[in-house]
Amino acid sequence: MIKSPLFFSPSLPFSKPRAKPLLSSFSAKSQMGPQTLLEFMSRPQSDSISIGDDLAILVTHLQSACKRISSVVSSPFGSEFGRSLAAGGDGPVSDSGRDKPKPLDLVSNDIILSSLRSSGKVAVMASEEDGEPVWLTDNGPFVVVTDPLDGSRNIDASIPTGTIFGIYSRLSELDHLPVEEKAQLNSLQRGTRLLAAGYVLYSSATILCISFGSGTHAFTLDHSTGEFVLTHPTIRIPPRGQIYSVNDARYFDWPDGLRQYIDTIRQGKGKFPKKYSARYICSLVADLHRTLMYGGVVMNPRDHLRLVYEANPLSFLVEHAGGRGSDGKTRILSIQPVKLHQRLPLFMGSSEDMHELESYDNIQQKVNPGYEV
Repeated sequence: MIKSPLFFSPSLPFSKPRAKPLLSSFSAKSQMGPQTLLEFMSRPQSDSISIGDDLAILVTHLQSACKRISSVVSSPFGSEFGRSLAAGGDGPVSDSGRDKPKPLDLVSNDIILSSLRSSGKVAVMASEEDGEPVWLTDNGPFVVVTDPLDGSRNIDASIPTGTIFGIYSRLSELDHLPVEEKAQLNSLQRGTRLLAAGYVLYSSATILCISFGSGTHAFTLDHSTGEFVLTHPTIRIPPRGQIYSVNDARYFDWPDGLRQYIDTIRQGKGKFPKKYSARYICSLVADLHRTLMYGGVVMNPRDHLRLVYEANPLSFLVEHAGGRGSDGKTRILSIQPVKLHQRLPLFMGSSEDMHELESYDNIQQKVNPGYEV
């Protein structure tokens, strides 16, 4: 496993998370300044949802990992380090059909794995960078699925990247099974079973967006204190936006229904009588973050995005912000994964935009000419 000198250097400004933060020692709202993520987790999320110490410890370790990834990605040596290790690469896709890992993907994966192992709260971690789930400890109460560094091909161009994660309960009824089997089955849970999910956007600001099943909330990293502070409480995606996000260069490969939808909204002839604009970054976390803020739809109509690592966690966030996530026909969170790196079309966004989009019969792209980007 690749060890990044940027991550393992003792000069990094981030300290290790405390072994066991006790939520009861924090007030629900800081009286001295902005509310931190830990303070936020100390208060009940709703009448039926309360975050316990175990989950808070896990999220604290995850946020610490993402601070380190943010430091690596933004370092003046980060992209140079990635290029030096990538020399001799032979293409974007591995033999297993997964994206061929880039070195900074592997560094980010190692950072997250190390933090989850240190937490003592995770039984198994399933990562987009690994062929199989990694079993960490028999008594860990949680399962974590993650895409450690989404959009990493954009780093050299200083385009935003992100980390995506989802948290499930360990299925104790599987404990009697062999390690490989129970690791796999624990990782293939439906999105409806998620306890929490989130992403961290590495851009002009480092923003952690998370839901514990009651609202979606965003925290911005305050570099002066090293804390994520609440800046966007209870995000509500507008019921309808005026932006669509998709790679328009693939227009002639799309099915008739999707082309008809895009043509209609671009001309202002849809259910919303204004012309839509196109905004596309080619970084899923960044495109979704904008969609959460401004409304509209973000999509990839072909079988490309991963159900376990990307579609489920992000759809969980969108739903708890009042939006919808779909494969074009079916609610994402209701789909039962059948394999770890399962791919599917993904459409997410404002509820009214999504319902209009799904009213077109044929929006899933089944023809794939074999794009490399």
